[in-house]
Amino acid sequence: MYLKVSSMKGVNHFGVKGKLAPRYTGPFPVIDQCGQAAYRLKLPERLSGVHNVFHVSQLKKCLRVQDQVQDIEDVELEPDLTYA
Repeated sequence: MYLKVSSMKGVNHFGVKGKLAPRYTGPFPVIDQCGQAAYRLKLPERLSGVHNVFHVSQLKKCLRVQDQVQDIEDVELEPDLTYA
């Protein structure tokens, strides 16, 4: 599953502004289904401060692994778990 990272229009994500900003990061493997509309993802250790259960509206099905994927190492988390 890909995880949605651009929740607000016009906000800077990964140093890119506007339409060209990446909207999803991943793919991350699904550990299990929690209820009817939530999934638990296996996130990297770097994102250990982020809760790993997400609603389906924040996920996108990964049909195939692309050649170029947004590297999670590029994301810099602030102490309050926001990113710039």
